[in-house]
Amino acid sequence: MSSILQLVATRPVRKFAAGEVVMQQGDRTGRMLVLIDGEVEILRDNVQVAKAATPGGVFGEMSVLMDCPHTATVRALRPSSFAVIENPLEFLLATPEASLHVATLLAQRLDSLSQFVSIVKRQY
Repeated sequence: MSSILQLVATRPVRKFAAGEVVMQQGDRTGRMLVLIDGEVEILRDNVQVAKAATPGGVFGEMSVLMDCPHTATVRALRPSSFAVIENPLEFLLATPEASLHVATLLAQRLDSLSQFVSIVKRQY
């Protein structure tokens, strides 16, 4: 299987400075971004819920798949570069490897959230 970075190698690249908002909760950009390098924080209702620095991280996929505004804000913690996918549904339908990558990331996030909920429920 090709890596997601290989699959997006010909896509335009957008760079963000530290502190710059990459994606704003509530906006509709119609884009999906793939982290090439850098580090970002993910904020939901202005509360940091995660950080990401692994190349190949995908952002905007929930908005695309659920046809809704972005569910979180993504902000660069240090200079960061992203491959920009302007027609993400078309890209995912035409590229099964990319679809599997996104599905795997979503499954990992769901597992982390389930573990967190379990810990919180045991405490209360």
